[in-house]
Amino acid sequence: MGKKDLFQFKQFHIHQEHAAMKVGTDSDLLGAMAAGGKRVLDVGTGTGVLALMMAQRFIDATVTAVEIDDEAVLDASRNFQESKYADRITLVHDSFQNFLSKRAQDEASFDSVVCNPPYFDRSLECPTLGRTRARHSSSLPFSVLAEGVARLLCDGGTFTVCIPPEVLSDFNAACFLAGFWLQHNYNIKSVPEKGTKRHILIYKKGIAEAPTQEQTFCMRNADKTVSQWYKETLKDFLL
Repeated sequence: MGKKDLFQFKQFHIHQEHAAMKVGTDSDLLGAMAAGGKRVLDVGTGTGVLALMMAQRFIDATVTAVEIDDEAVLDASRNFQESKYADRITLVHDSFQNFLSKRAQDEASFDSVVCNPPYFDRSLECPTLGRTRARHSSSLPFSVLAEGVARLLCDGGTFTVCIPPEVLSDFNAACFLAGFWLQHNYNIKSVPEKGTKRHILIYKKGIAEAPTQEQTFCMRNADKTVSQWYKETLKDFLL
């Protein structure tokens, strides 16, 4: 096993020999900033890193992690079993669409959903099925994701995602049509002088209660050193 096949966090580790998408900044920040609750759903869990971060942050939470890819499930299953949160995480090996169809129409059983959704909908398909599923919205269109999450969330429940600026408008539209309002928009920059690299968005199911709260954060300072905000945000996770 190579060094890149194991990622060590403070309270758990991630085996990632099989999963198409490895642990990265997007998942780290999403897991650290997502809104939580007692019943959490992780859509497209991959290696399971988001599910584990949510289980660590919300000590009373039960987490359901859904993953379609056979290879990713191998990693996620091992990572959950070897963690101290194994009794609070359930792994479902299925597509989100099938997971949704197997539940009762009125079964809104989650109060928090997190997802690092596939978003490269305008780029070429990846050469492997696993990476295509993980990276392209053809496998899970925004409208299908948003409408499905709305069905699964209780009223007032939250839906947190990490997406790039180029799909912000399309994703916002899909969520609005599904019955969400945007509660928080965190603009994440790599360095102060560059534009936004990612948005971490927290949507709430129901009628808008207040204007969207928008904040901008930088992962590194102008001199390229790691920012205090980044250190503070991930202090409970990264070694």
